[in-house]
Amino acid sequence: MLVKLANGKELPVEMHKARMVQKIRLIPAEDRLKAIQEAGYNTFLLRTKDVYLDMLTDSGVNSMSDNQYAALMNADDAYAGSQTFYDFADAVKDVLGYEHVMNVHQGRAAEHLLSKVFGKPGGVTITNYHFTTTKAHIELTSQSVCLELYADEALKTKSQHPFKGNMDIQKLKDAIKKWGRDKVGFVRMEATTNLLGGQPFSMENLKEVRKICDQNGLMLIMDGSLISENAYFIWKREKEYANKAIAEIVKEMAAQADIYYMSGRKNTCVRGGLIATNNKALFGQLEPWLPVYEGFFTYGGMSMREIGAMGVGLREMVDPAVAGSSCEQIKYFVETLDGMGIPVVTPPGGLACHIDARKFAPNLPKEGYIAGAVVAALYITSGVRAMERGTISMDRDKDGNDVYADLELARIAIPRRVYTISHIEYIIDRLQWLHKNRELIQGLKFVSEPPVLRFFLGKLDALDQWSRKLCDAFKKDFGGDW
Repeated sequence: MLVKLANGKELPVEMHKARMVQKIRLIPAEDRLKAIQEAGYNTFLLRTKDVYLDMLTDSGVNSMSDNQYAALMNADDAYAGSQTFYDFADAVKDVLGYEHVMNVHQGRAAEHLLSKVFGKPGGVTITNYHFTTTKAHIELTSQSVCLELYADEALKTKSQHPFKGNMDIQKLKDAIKKWGRDKVGFVRMEATTNLLGGQPFSMENLKEVRKICDQNGLMLIMDGSLISENAYFIWKREKEYANKAIAEIVKEMAAQADIYYMSGRKNTCVRGGLIATNNKALFGQLEPWLPVYEGFFTYGGMSMREIGAMGVGLREMVDPAVAGSSCEQIKYFVETLDGMGIPVVTPPGGLACHIDARKFAPNLPKEGYIAGAVVAALYITSGVRAMERGTISMDRDKDGNDVYADLELARIAIPRRVYTISHIEYIIDRLQWLHKNRELIQGLKFVSEPPVLRFFLGKLDALDQWSRKLCDAFKKDFGGDW
C-alpha cells in the first residue's frame, strides 16, 4: 500500500514480512561481462549464480504465502479424484464465478488447447494485443491470423491514458465485417497487455467488446493471468469502480468472458494454469483433449500440491495488498525514473517497469536489436537480469526477414513480494549512470536462432566490442561494485 511521508512523497510499503530468505550475490562487472558473452547476450541463457536481481519475468518466481505453503503440505496427492482438486474448483467458483474448470501445466498449454479446438484455419483470431506464445499457437496450432486491434494510444510510450490495453471498438467492427463472423475463431482480451508495458483495459471497454461479440455470435476469451492487477487499475482509475472491492471487480470482469484461462505463475504465484467457463458445451469440446496433452481431468499437468496452493492463491490475489503489491512498487520505480528524464512507459502498468529502449539509446538503428542491447548493458552495469521485449521477441517472416516490433522495451519485471524498495533504488542508480553513458551502447547481431520463439534460445554478439568499452567505463567510475 502507499503511505504519505512527512515530505509529501508517497512510498509503497510492503504489507508482508519476510520469514524465509534466500542468499543472493553481486559478482564483479568483469565477471558479468564474461557471463553475458557466454550467454550470447541473451539474458534467458544467464545462470542464476551470475545474477544479482532476477527481474527477467514475474512468471513462476513470486513469493508464496505461508497459507500457500501449508496447502502444499496438506494436499491430497491422488492421481484421480483428489479432494484438493474439488477444493480448488470451489475457489474458482467463489473468486471467478465459473462452474467448470480444468488445470493445465501453464498458460501456453491453455493457449494450445484453445487454439486447437476453437481456432479457424485460414481465418483470424482477434486480440487487444498479442503475447509471444499466444501468437505462436494462433499461427502454428490453428493456422490462422493473429489480428491485434489496439487503440492508437497504446503505442505511445509517453502517455497518461489510463487504459492503453483497450481494444479499439471501431476496428473490431470493421474486422468482423471484413473477415466475416464465420472466419473469426474467437476474440481475446489480455489482462494486462504484457507487450504494451503491462497496460490494463477498462471495464467499460471490456463490456463494449462483449456487446459486439454478442451481436455477432462470437466467443470472447479472456487471458486473466494478470486479472487482479487489471482489476486493481480499474479500482484506481475507473471512477465508477472506486467504491467496489477488488474481489467484486475481478468477478465482474470474469463474467464477461465465455472462457477464461490463466497462467497461475503470475497472480496466484504457483506453477500451473487453468481454463474455466460456465458453458458446459464449450467445456465439453475441450475436455477430451486434456488427457492427451496434459493429464487426467483432476490434475491436468499439475501436481496436487501446486493445485492446493493455487486455490489459496486465487483467494489471496483479490486482497488489495496482494493485487497492488507489485503495482505500487512499479509506480514508484516508473515515476522516479520519469522524473529523472529516463524514458519509461507511462502511465505505470502491471508486471514491470518498461524502459523505452528506442529513446534510451537513440543512436541504435532498428536493425541493431535495440531493446536486447539495452538489457545486456543493464546486466553488465548492475547484475540485474531484465528481458528484451522488442524485435528479438518477434519471429522472422516466411522469407527470413526481421519483423520489427511496434515497441522496443527493456522489461524490468517486479516479482510479487520478492524485492524491496532498496533493490529498486539500486537499479535506479545504475540506470541513471547507464543513461548518461548510453552512447557506449551499440547494437547486437544474431549468431544462431531457432525458427520460432527465438528470444528463448537465440544467441547474439555485440557489434564493435561495445560491451568491453562499457564495462571499462563502468569500472573506471565505480572501481568495484561496492
